[in-house]
Amino acid sequence: MALRIPRKLIEVALPLDDINTAAAREKSIRHGHPSTLHLWWARRPLAAARAVLFAQMVNDPGGVRGWGAYAGQTKEKAQQEREELFDIIRELVKWENTSNETVLERARQAIRKSWQETCEMNKGVAGFDPELLPAFHDPFAGGGALPLEAQRLGLVSYASDLNPVAVLINKAMIEIPPRFANRLPTGPLPGRASQGKIKEFNAAFPGAYGLAEDVKRYGHWVREEAFSRIGHLYPKVALPTVYGGGTATVIAWLWARTVASPNPALSGTHVPLVSSFWLSKKTTNRAWVEAIIEDSNYHFEVRTGEKGPSMEETVNRKGAYCILSKQPIPFSYIREEGKAGRLKEKLFAIVVEGPRGRYYLSPEQYHVATAESAVPSWKPDFDLPLNPRDFKTPNYGITSFGDLFTPRQLVALNTLVDVVADAREKVISDTVKSGGLDDGVSLEEGGNQATAYADAIAVYLTFAISRTADRCSNVCTWDSSPKMEALRNTYGRQAIPMTWDFAEGNPFSESSGNYLNNIDWIVKALQFVSPNVAGFAKQVDAQQQTISKNKVISTDPPYYDNIGYADLSDFFYIWLRRSLHGVMPKLFSTMAVPKADELVASPYRHGGKEAANSFFINGMTQAIHALAEQAHPAFPVTIYYAFKQSDTTDSGTVSTGWDAFLEAVISAGFSISGTWPMRTEMGNRMIGADSNALASSIILVCQKRDIVADEVSRREFMRELRLALPEALEAMIAGRNGVSPVAPVDLAQSAIGPGIAVFSRFKAVLESDGKPMSVHTALTLINKEVDGYFFTAEGDLDAESRFCLAWFDQYAWSPSSFGDADVLARAKGTSVAGVQLAGGLEALGGKVRLLRPTEYPTSWHPTLDARTSAWEALHHLIRVLRQSGETPTGRLLAAMPALAEPVRQLAYRLYTQCERTGRAEDARAYNELIIAWPSLQEVVQAQPVGASQTSIEF
Repeated sequence: MALRIPRKLIEVALPLDDINTAAAREKSIRHGHPSTLHLWWARRPLAAARAVLFAQMVNDPGGVRGWGAYAGQTKEKAQQEREELFDIIRELVKWENTSNETVLERARQAIRKSWQETCEMNKGVAGFDPELLPAFHDPFAGGGALPLEAQRLGLVSYASDLNPVAVLINKAMIEIPPRFANRLPTGPLPGRASQGKIKEFNAAFPGAYGLAEDVKRYGHWVREEAFSRIGHLYPKVALPTVYGGGTATVIAWLWARTVASPNPALSGTHVPLVSSFWLSKKTTNRAWVEAIIEDSNYHFEVRTGEKGPSMEETVNRKGAYCILSKQPIPFSYIREEGKAGRLKEKLFAIVVEGPRGRYYLSPEQYHVATAESAVPSWKPDFDLPLNPRDFKTPNYGITSFGDLFTPRQLVALNTLVDVVADAREKVISDTVKSGGLDDGVSLEEGGNQATAYADAIAVYLTFAISRTADRCSNVCTWDSSPKMEALRNTYGRQAIPMTWDFAEGNPFSESSGNYLNNIDWIVKALQFVSPNVAGFAKQVDAQQQTISKNKVISTDPPYYDNIGYADLSDFFYIWLRRSLHGVMPKLFSTMAVPKADELVASPYRHGGKEAANSFFINGMTQAIHALAEQAHPAFPVTIYYAFKQSDTTDSGTVSTGWDAFLEAVISAGFSISGTWPMRTEMGNRMIGADSNALASSIILVCQKRDIVADEVSRREFMRELRLALPEALEAMIAGRNGVSPVAPVDLAQSAIGPGIAVFSRFKAVLESDGKPMSVHTALTLINKEVDGYFFTAEGDLDAESRFCLAWFDQYAWSPSSFGDADVLARAKGTSVAGVQLAGGLEALGGKVRLLRPTEYPTSWHPTLDARTSAWEALHHLIRVLRQSGETPTGRLLAAMPALAEPVRQLAYRLYTQCERTGRAEDARAYNELIIAWPSLQEVVQAQPVGASQTSIEF
């Protein structure tokens, strides 16, 4: 019997603008966000995950795939019902509604209704029980956003990953909270004297609140017990009378790495490697370090006031120099000294907690001696990976994970591990004393009594150790910017950098990164989980797993070689394992995170790019094939992917990452029934032609390919592509149905979707020699068609703009001869004088050049211009946007309505050209205008009819 499967909403329509707005906003939210449980790289926003899952599970009101419309359903009624589903999504994605049970239950009801409709159409078929909603599975669970949101929407949730750190994060979010939901806390309240060091304690304990409360209480106990053991290593400092006298707690000790001066006359005197002598750039608290030179030696003193440091740095990207001899010090010399173990450290400032903010004090020998007195009982001794892209410290002799920590930092982390073990025993004792039972069954073995509860508390207390380690390594630095004045963490990005001066934080202070502060982050995150439905997290290789059988699947697999999760997470694994090996011996059975089977194309691990590419394609094909074979037939599979197309050759632009991934998806037996560009990346990252940073991921909506799919020729494929792509591109750049335009930086990625959807629906596309077309070739053809779309649109431009575009392609902003310009202008049906009159061109002394946007006259207005070209209008809009913002730019756009569409098309075309030729700053300008376009249109629509535009100042 053939299944009757309704088409899902995600295959037809989405309120994408609302989802993207919520996802972008969420990136700036931290307190309470589950991401604060434990650091993970490239997490998906909860809003996007929630919306995708909901749209993946609810039926589109328009009809059944292959069976036409529902009985009695009109197009108008279908659209009305679709809007009702859109309204649910619009409420669902708001951060304020993350735990709003009224909003969530409305979404759950819609999911249940769709499921019951589907089951009614497939009565008697196994797996279609209207009373039993299918479970969810993510085989590349990573940071856990997708499993968490599936659980929030009412699905029993399964998360699996090869990486034990990812598995533990998922256990902490979806498995542990439901197991211990709605229980009262048993931990001891802190004494009055120290209770103010942690946020106010709760009185009501629904859901995971009791668990969170105990994490808070035992976290406080751990801090106090650890301080009682090693507090002497963190002495207070005497405040000068100018700061009121008395003593203050140290926030951080700032150290400079030093290297022996290569000048023989200095007899090996060590000189500092400092990237900045600034301590605080806040106007009311400016402070810096001065290196006071005395003959052939020096010492450091802290200064305050308006002057600023006499030297900015002693090391930068070009190399270093000796502050005593002024002699250059090349990096090659520093590397040699580092690998020989001859780099040292010198204290250059102390940061303290003052009654009115941060105070900065000169170094004291007592504090140096105290730091040197620390003797750790254990040091991680296995080597950092020889991965030059992501791990820079081995070049300078910092070769093991233990080398990333000072002796005092190692003592602190070891002590916290020891005290967490004591806290676990205390939890068991306190639970039994309060009337609880202890059957001795561990959390890992499925227990839910005192022993298992103690294991669970130990997990969260250890997460706080992980968070502390991230701000407690010797590659952490001090941020002197006015808004921060704080420690930067180890993982500011997905790499361990080499830093020259570093900040050694105090985990017992009350500043950012201290242990209690980290407990508070974890507690807030626990209060936002959804413990009403069971969840399970398992360590399983995605290539071998069978968990997906008859489950709803949404996943975010590794992006080719973008992030080496296994290598990066070893930094945390060493401390998680040391603390929890006895609690979860199966999960922490290996000395390090498993790497051999990690689906990341790492050339250094696989012996070169070609071998790494083959490894990725073969492994990802096997993993995706498992999804195609096992996924519940009632639902499409959704896959997130974000990898910048950046490899441009004469034959076109493609990306090895996209090429390899799509090869795997299609080889696994999937066709692509929908694609959505979704704003899932950090909005404050640099976007430009030389950057691999994207604003969006592409959500691929995948269906198992029909076994009777056709084989077609290359000519037939190209015909289908040329029919489908222009309409899809127009929808993307025009922002139809209330959806914002796709930003130019994301267009190449977004265009892959409809193009590869055409390619993937065929069993094969045959070349002239009868061999199947490769995904690489298909991507090249798709990108050429995208380019062709914009080149065709040039025909709608005025002659002057066509000239400027052609000139820009050849010379950008550089001048060239008048003769060349004259020939080109005649070919475009205009003249140099005509282009100059239309604006944007300068012709002087036999040379012609295009004006940059900053050179355009500020007094210009289209109503006062007899000859306005699209080129001129575009660059005036860029000038006003950068100088004055969106509202004045929108008013300017309103004054030239006939040019709006040519300007928008031209901006896309110019971005593409700049991106391909590596002109990052120019590309950014065109991208910014398109991103702002919806806001500009709102300003345009708000302008009163007949209002005079000439009076507006720009």
